[in-house]
Amino acid sequence: MSIYFKRISLCVKIFICMFDIYMLKNINIFNLLCQANIIGPESIFITIITSFFISLVFSIQIVKEFLYLNAINLVAPILIISFIRELSPVLTSVIIIGKIGSCFTSEIATMIVTEQIDALYILGINPIYYLILPRIISVICILPLLNLFSIITSLISSSFTCFILYNIYPSFFFVSAFIGFSFTDICKSLFKTVVFGLFISLISCTWGMTTQGGSKGVGLSTTSSVVTSLLSVFVLNFILSYFMFNNLESLLKTL
Repeated sequence: MSIYFKRISLCVKIFICMFDIYMLKNINIFNLLCQANIIGPESIFITIITSFFISLVFSIQIVKEFLYLNAINLVAPILIISFIRELSPVLTSVIIIGKIGSCFTSEIATMIVTEQIDALYILGINPIYYLILPRIISVICILPLLNLFSIITSLISSSFTCFILYNIYPSFFFVSAFIGFSFTDICKSLFKTVVFGLFISLISCTWGMTTQGGSKGVGLSTTSSVVTSLLSVFVLNFILSYFMFNNLESLLKTL
């Protein structure tokens, strides 16, 4: 049980350091830019490809049911609502957990095992400001941008599917889509990814900093951080969706 209390206390300590007035002075800008480069340009391709094919499958399953009900005008609004509110934020976060979160944990855990973190303390460098906060800030800033790319890709993919398979022209698709579109939905979707990014990076770095043992401990910490991050994203998604998007029935009535 001591490892869990250690992780919780470290999470609280890191969270407090994020609001330190001297954070911008102590944080390593070079590490921040390096982590932003890893998270952004190196993750955008897999995000686009994944969103493209997931939206293809989702559109195929959804559109034929609405055509059967002769509700073609509801196809695009339902798809855009699903992508903006749920699919894109969660899907992008899952990709970041698998690609970036596991990398953070294994990298920091290896530093712990090889005593590189102890060397930082000897040099008078705080590893929270030098290693952890640049990773957290970069994930919080880049994840919403990846979410936007995922939303745009999903809409293009869905319009392509509707046109090729069901003869729904893109002009009609996008016009009907933006009838049920609200700018606040985009803002709420971005806010969800900010919260997801905070928890993903915080869990990944904390699990890495609290690694015990040798190479086996690195593997266990990485696996545990990925599982915990996934569970936290799914739980947070339910909580945030319930409080932010609990007006679906009233929206459908206006359509």
